[in-house]
Formats: sequence, structure tokens, C-alpha cells
Amino acid sequence: TLLLWYWPFGESSSLDGNPCSALYGIPNCVLVTDHSWFPKADLIVFHNRELIEGKQRLPLDLPRPEKQRWVWLSLESPPYNGNMRPLAGRFNYTMSYRRDSDIYTPSGHLVPSQAPNGTTVDDFIPKGKTSLACWIVSNYNDGHERTAVYKKLKNIIPVDVYGGAVNKRLSSENLIPTVSRYYFYLSFENSIFRDYITKKVWRNAFAGGAVPVVLGPPREQYEAVMPKDSFIHVNDFSSVEELGHFLKTLAEDKKRYATYFNWRLNSSFRFITDWKEELCKICPQVSSLQRQKVYDDLHGWDWQ
Repeated sequence: TLLLWYWPFGESSSLDGNPCSALYGIPNCVLVTDHSWFPKADLIVFHNRELIEGKQRLPLDLPRPEKQRWVWLSLESPPYNGNMRPLAGRFNYTMSYRRDSDIYTPSGHLVPSQAPNGTTVDDFIPKGKTSLACWIVSNYNDGHERTAVYKKLKNIIPVDVYGGAVNKRLSSENLIPTVSRYYFYLSFENSIFRDYITKKVWRNAFAGGAVPVVLGPPREQYEAVMPKDSFIHVNDFSSVEELGHFLKTLAEDKKRYATYFNWRLNSSFRFITDWKEELCKICPQVSSLQRQKVYDDLHGWDWQ
């Protein structure tokens, strides 16, 4: 039994009919949000954001069953997880994008698949690409490394910017069609930490049919979760000027550009769309988790 103490970001969803088995085929797994289940829940999941903002609290006033395990959930990088020192000694498992988490929960992942007979790489490249590069950003900060890269890059190639930061918002319906018009999408992370690779690659670039230009952890960490020839890393170039000239040349060479989509012939991808599924996926992993584990310095672990 998994008890979700509160929904992440307030994004509630119906749990009628036991979705773990009914929707995702995961047996012997029950996901609940009713706090009356506290005494008999095997695991309780707490999303970090609400805790550090004071919107939610740990149930420290309730007698915690000896065998009950608590799960700390966050897909944010350390600077956005706040001060977690008060959480020391409370949690047994971490659930995050870090590959060394107890419960690994990436923003997206590859799925082996075989394209239908007759499918070519060109079938995965949206028709009617008219522009070179775009960037969707809601958190624009002059102190971010990505902002410095963008400011240099825009002087070399045209970069269209969307998002709340420039008061040019895209609805969820228009996001993918907009990105599909561009050859490249700037998948620039707001901070650079181990394994921190977000939906900017999976939902925005890959789903939009644009080649991601990534700024984040080292190339080898991207290659651990996606094909090495599916993206372009800022660090592959000695300067932003060199990167810009490469992108211009690549967009003009349609045959070479198409090689960045070769992986789609034998792989597809998925990204997080529903917390229910991610939570239900915990159940098959429970038997492999260490029983006697406590994070005495959760804050320190996050900043490793």
C-alpha cells in the first residue's frame, strides 16, 4: 500500500478503481491519498516542494509504524529543493532524477521499439521547418549559465524565445507544433547538476521533432539515458561562436541533419504525464530496496 500524503503541485487525479492494476498492470499494489490509511501504509510519499515551502507538514504527531517507510520525492535540482536539513533522519528512500536514487524517476526515458516496415528517418522529421532555433523559458535569470550562452548565441544565429519570461507564452496545445517548425531546440537546464536532465529534452525537443542542443551535466550523463547521436552538447564546442556556426551548417545539410533522428527507427520515448503511473512503479521495486536505511543528511545527499 502506497499512501501519497498530498499531490505534487496540487495536481490531483482520480484514484478510483485502483489505477495501479487497472491502468498499468501492476498487481498487488494499492495507491491511496486517504490519511486514514496511515497506520497500515507500507510506504508514504512526500513531495519536497510543499514541505520546504511550509504548505505541507510531516505527520510527526502520529505514531509511525515500525516497518513503515517514507519516500522523499523531488525532480528539482538542489538549488530549488530549499533547506532540507530539518528533514534529516525522517526518510528511508529517495525518489528523483538521480540515477543513484533508491527509486529512479527520470523526466523521460527510451523505450525499445521497431518502426513499421517502410518507415524512413524522414518520417520522424516534421515537414515545413522554417526557422533555426527556439528556446522556451519561464525562469529567465541573468545569473544562469544558460542565459550567458543564449546571449552569445543569438548574435550568431536567430533564436526565437517563448515563455513567461518574455511574455510570449505557449499553450500546451501550441507548444509541440511551434517547436516542430525549428531545426533545433535549446534544452538548457536552469542549473547544472549530476543527472539533471529534464522534460526540456523529452517533452519539448524530442516530442517536437527538433534536435536538442543541451546545456546541463556532462555528455556522458546524457549518453547514459539517450542515444549519443540524438543531441548536440554545448560542451562539444570550444566556443559559443563555434556552436552557432555548426548549427547553421548542419541545418543546411539535410542528409547530415537527418542522422540525428536515426535512433527513432528502433526506439521511442516516454515522459512523465501522470504522477499516478510514476507512483505505482514504486511497488515492483520495493522488494529490492534496503529495509534498514535512513537518510541522516538528506540535504547533503542532494548536493553531492
